[in-house]
Amino acid sequence: MFDLNSLKKSDFNYELPEELIAQTPIEPRNHSRLLVMDRHTGSLTHDRFYNLCSYLKKGDCLIVNDSRVLPARIYGEKEETGSFIEFLLLEQRSLNVWEIICRPGKKAKPGTVFSFGDGLLKAKVLSVIDDGNRIVEFSCEGSLYSVLDKIGQMPLPPYITKKLEDKERYQTVYSREVGSAAAPTAGLHFTAEQLTELEGMGVGIGEVTLHVGLGTFRPVKEENILEHKMHTEHYCLPKKTAELINRTKASGGRVIAVGTTSCRTLESVAKKHDGVIVEDHGDTDIFIYPGYKFRCIDGLITNFHLPESTLIMLVAAFAGYDNTMNAYREAVKEGYRFFSFGDAMLIR
Repeated sequence: MFDLNSLKKSDFNYELPEELIAQTPIEPRNHSRLLVMDRHTGSLTHDRFYNLCSYLKKGDCLIVNDSRVLPARIYGEKEETGSFIEFLLLEQRSLNVWEIICRPGKKAKPGTVFSFGDGLLKAKVLSVIDDGNRIVEFSCEGSLYSVLDKIGQMPLPPYITKKLEDKERYQTVYSREVGSAAAPTAGLHFTAEQLTELEGMGVGIGEVTLHVGLGTFRPVKEENILEHKMHTEHYCLPKKTAELINRTKASGGRVIAVGTTSCRTLESVAKKHDGVIVEDHGDTDIFIYPGYKFRCIDGLITNFHLPESTLIMLVAAFAGYDNTMNAYREAVKEGYRFFSFGDAMLIR
């Protein structure tokens, strides 16, 4: 048993051969592999995602994150000199004002104007903030989101080095609410047909929104993980979803979170309201690690996460530390694909 006051990030390390980092998505979506874990016994079953219905029953519900990824990486030039610039949009501050990361940063001094997409979009740097990010104001004809759809590229994680041919493959089939800097990747495995099949067998599908920030990829630097400062993300849990969860619980069904983002949303609301799920929205910086008492979820669908990340810590909190590390060793041994475009786990 852990001493929760001395949890170390190195406890969550594991050996991963580079060739197991998935560079491209599987086709069709639901043909990825599925490692099924019984968290009470630690037993593992190897399967395929299209057989997910075999592990669910009438009266269960899946809670998915309907956030949609913004094609937030744009390439342009400095108006004055024509020299190259890259922007990555992070967070909207007001109508057309955003916090961004840019490179090379030395070119982006306050007052500098940049042009993107042959003039479709312009940006003026307003200020440089403490961590070196910039606050910029965009101007364009019509909606900024429409222009980004035309000229932007998906902000794929740094470990994916291959170009993504189809931008929609980094979106879930149910994505709707634009605002994420990264995909809620556990949901990438679902096809529309599979969701229809699940609903047909009496599995409820509920939606929450949590806009994924780039902080999700921020490494844990402190060896004592309790010193780690979580990033904040905005969430919304609508009334309809709260009612579905409460009906599911009342009838003895299981609430299964699709992804760590859905899990963090549900647990944030439950923590805030003393274990009760209600309609809610706000910001969360909840950090879930071993020792955390889960108040809402009964199951979790998730991908395989980076060593020493807050996401593998969340999985270990739900599945048990030994079970989790054993499952990851098994997945490596069996050649599962890891990270955003990789295979999935169902923990129940």
